[in-house]
Formats: sequence, structure tokens, C-alpha cells
Amino acid sequence: MKIEQCTWRKDKGWVSQPPGKLGKAQWVLTFGSREILQEPDHILNIRKIYPQALIVGCSTAGEISGTRVFDDSLVITAVEFEYTTVKGVQVSLNDVNMDSYQAGERLAQDLESDNLVHVFILSEGTHTNGSELVRGLTKHLPKHVAITGGLAGDGARFEETIVFFNSGPSADTIAAIGFYGDRLHIGYGSMGGWDPFGPERIITRSEGNILFELDERSALDLYKQYLGEHAKALPSSALLFPLSIRTKDNPDQLVRTILAVDDEQGSMTFAGDVPEGAYARFMKANFDRLVDGAFGAAKTSLEVSGDQAPDLAILISCVGRKLVLKQMVEDEVESVREVLGEQSTLTGFYSYGEICPTAPNANCDLHNQTMTITTLSER
Repeated sequence: MKIEQCTWRKDKGWVSQPPGKLGKAQWVLTFGSREILQEPDHILNIRKIYPQALIVGCSTAGEISGTRVFDDSLVITAVEFEYTTVKGVQVSLNDVNMDSYQAGERLAQDLESDNLVHVFILSEGTHTNGSELVRGLTKHLPKHVAITGGLAGDGARFEETIVFFNSGPSADTIAAIGFYGDRLHIGYGSMGGWDPFGPERIITRSEGNILFELDERSALDLYKQYLGEHAKALPSSALLFPLSIRTKDNPDQLVRTILAVDDEQGSMTFAGDVPEGAYARFMKANFDRLVDGAFGAAKTSLEVSGDQAPDLAILISCVGRKLVLKQMVEDEVESVREVLGEQSTLTGFYSYGEICPTAPNANCDLHNQTMTITTLSER
């Protein structure tokens, strides 16, 4: 596997060598701010440089290149495989008027299952129910095929996200990349690092990913009470105080982040399901544990892939972590480098949701406020 990584910034242009060394790359990942991705010249130039490649990417809340975290940049990572083939498919939610579950079904059905070893997802981030998307995908994929990926970001604005698939950017696209071949080794890991506070409450009214009541009280009013002055900045301030969810059947906790609030209905929309009858608890940040969580996710990804340093690692971390860590945000990326080693190329972005199995050979799920890592290497 050969890899070329290049970074372009508004104020400096190419801060490393310009792209073009791997003209025969089969796959190009591109992460950038929404404004940059909406400029057509960038995608046209990438297409000219890598004419044979499947080019996919999304808007972000911050771009990762090596151990650096940028805003308002374009990070291009081109991959030339020796033994592996890739196939990409996409759905446009508006074109076929489908929900997130149906979108997942369509993507899985459009991917060939023979020799499929992994699926990587990039989804628009403001309207997709990530839990339903994963369920639709899982239903039609072979059981041994893991799914990783994430939801696109838009800084802390939550206005519009962009996913592009070969031809150009779109605000309603979900893209899936299938990897084929028995020489490709995949690793993955996901971990948080948030501390719970306050009592555990029962979700007494919800619909899918929309929460109305906790303990038969308005969930939004209760949330605002806990946030105090921070409530004025909703929904972005909710990134600092996510919700932990567990069900009676599954003691594993999932973290959920708010995407939108509706004062008229008294509701909060989350990136994934908040099922009725589940237990919910408010959470707050712990700086040291966030960095330790990134370290733990990297260690898990190594264990899954067989303890050999990967060629490529895709880091998808939640925008809420970035807001908490602030100028120390690169600490969590550096902790991943400490585990994976200098020979691994690191790329990725800050997201509105992360997709990954909860443990090796476990079911895939939608997470929030985690660092999720996907590693690839050919052997």
C-alpha cells in the first residue's frame, strides 16, 4: 500500500508538497471545511490529479493531518493498493425520499458481497439518524463485515453538512466504500472519556432520535436547568454536556449528542436513537480521560488488526471533544501516534457522530463524543 498525504490551507496554499505523486491511486479521501468543499475548482483539480480514483470526502468540524488539527483546510489522502480493490456507492436522501434505515439498506444491497471485508461510511450529519442507518446496513451485509465511519460536520454551526462522491458536493448524500481482498487487514476501536453526573433518569417519551420526556418531565426544560447559562447557546453548547444511554437489555452505554432543539415542541433531536424505556444520564467533560480515551481506541484498533502497525489510520473524533480540548486538541491525536507509531499515516476529521462496533466482533453502532479509529494495512 502506497500513501500520499497533502494539506492545503486558505492562508498558505499547499503546506506540504502538492498532490500528484500517486497518479494511479484507487482511493482518495478528502476532508475540509464546508466553504472550501463548495468551491468547484478544488474537486475538479483533485479529479485531474487522480483520474482513476474513487474520490470521497466530507465537510468537517476540523481536519486531521498527521498529528496536526486544522480548520479551514483541505486534507487529501490518496491510497494506491497492491492487493485490494475498492467500490463506492451512494444514495441521495432527497432523490428517493427515503429514511435513514432505507438508505442503509440500499447502500448494502448495492455493494457486492463476494470478497467484501469492510465497509466505510461517510454520511451527511444534520438529518441522518445514525442508529437507523447502521441497522439498515447491517441487515444486508455479511456478518463478518464490520462497518466504520462517521457523520459529516459543519464546525459548531449545525447548519449544513457536505458529502461528496466523485462528481461533487451534496448536502443530502450518504456514501459507502467497500473494500475487497484477503490481503487487507482492518482494525477499529472507539472510546469516550466523559464523566456522568446527576441521577439516572428514564426516557418516558421519545420517537426514534427525538427526545421529549425524562421521568415524565420535559427533557428540554430539564436539560436547560442543568446547563444554566450554557442553555443560551443551544444546540452548540450541548456538545459540552452529552447524554449517556443504556437499555435494560444492554448495559453498555452509548453517548448521544444533540443536533437540534425545538422550543415549541419541547424536544431535542439527537444523532442516534434515544429509545423509550432506556436509562439516560447527563455527562460532562474530563480533559485527561478524553485523551486517555483516544489512547485506548488506538490500542483496541491494534488488537483487532493483529498488533502490527497499520499503514493508514482514519481518526474520526467528535466536535464536542474538540470544543472541550480547545488549544490542546492535538494531544488526543498525538496519543494515537504514540500507540500506532511514526510509520502510520494519520488522517481524519471532527464529526457529528462516529460509527464503529462497540468491541471486536460486536455489533456496530452510532456513537457520539468518542474517538473512533479505523486502520488499514496490506500484508
